[in-house]
Amino acid sequence: MTRLTKKEVFTIPNIIGYIRLFLIPVFCWVYLRADDTSDYMWAAGIVIFSSFTDLFDGMIARKLHQVTELGKFLDPLADKLTHAAMALCLATRYPLMWVLIALMGIKEGYMALMGLKFLAVGKKLNGAMWFGKMCTAVLFTGMVILFFFVQMPSPGANILIAIMMAVMIFTLLSYIPVFRHMKEQ
Repeated sequence: MTRLTKKEVFTIPNIIGYIRLFLIPVFCWVYLRADDTSDYMWAAGIVIFSSFTDLFDGMIARKLHQVTELGKFLDPLADKLTHAAMALCLATRYPLMWVLIALMGIKEGYMALMGLKFLAVGKKLNGAMWFGKMCTAVLFTGMVILFFFVQMPSPGANILIAIMMAVMIFTLLSYIPVFRHMKEQ
């Protein structure tokens, strides 16, 4: 295993990734201590800021020639931890979120196990698949809506959560043939 240099660890895109990781406990603390709508808006704003920086870290990495293996690991890690933290915060208000959290665990566990299995034999996915990106976008958008619209009636929130669950299931089922195809090669 190669040792990381200070130059690789402290690239601009990686620093953005560290900031995103730091913001996770911040928005959780703000959300879980919220007393009124404006507090929830602050939590949503922090999440939006975090995701806004996520839009640019990859672009910056490519433009400044600062793409690193650490960054390739850090970016999706920050995404997954942000989504998990958002879902856990929302589960305090919307019980159906626990089912989505379980689905997230199943999907991410499957992805991790298959990724490790194929990495052990020198294979890996060639970047994110369109359905994985769509799942991330739907999940994030749905949870941000729930962050912003804290007064949403339960039936509306449950429909939104059900849509996120359906997309999560579709994505998991879409990755199965991808990994099966990798096994056959």
